[in-house]
Amino acid sequence: MSTLPPLHTPELSIGSPRLALDRRVCVVANRWGTRRAVGLFFGAISRLGDGIFWYALMAVLAVVGGQHGLAAAAHMATTGLVALLLYRLLKRWTHRPRPYRVCPGVIAHVPALDEFSFPSGHTLQAVSFSIVALAWYPQLAPLLLGFSALVAASRVILGLHYPSDVLAAIVIGSGLGASSLWLLSLATKLA
Repeated sequence: MSTLPPLHTPELSIGSPRLALDRRVCVVANRWGTRRAVGLFFGAISRLGDGIFWYALMAVLAVVGGQHGLAAAAHMATTGLVALLLYRLLKRWTHRPRPYRVCPGVIAHVPALDEFSFPSGHTLQAVSFSIVALAWYPQLAPLLLGFSALVAASRVILGLHYPSDVLAAIVIGSGLGASSLWLLSLATKLA
């Protein structure tokens, strides 16, 4: 349990135009997800983004990439662990309810993995993993950038996150991925 007091988020129906836009985009995207094919597709993307895709990628890199691939996989795993701890701490601190709980018209198309919405852990992980992996294997850009974008979209379409949760996760994940690369280069220079 977090010892930090919760950061109270205002009710979405009251307040700034930014919050109203966040809610409207969430409702529109979620309605799109009610189409069977769309819901199934983004549900599968979200499930892969639970970790299956990333763990499989790390395993492939470690097995076929030799020492370089093993180092890349270890770097991704370390960054992923930090991302996990960071987004769990932020969720416990902010206590932002998921859209399907408080937004009329939004339904969860798949079960949530945890209680709170901010930030999107799937997106934060996808962005930080991609940044690290692309530093080691830039040729994976079409696959990783496309998959990360689909993961981010899935979280709103499935009713699990607001667009602002996803955008914040992109910023945090980018900072985390870039910081891990900077730390690695610093460690390499000092060694």
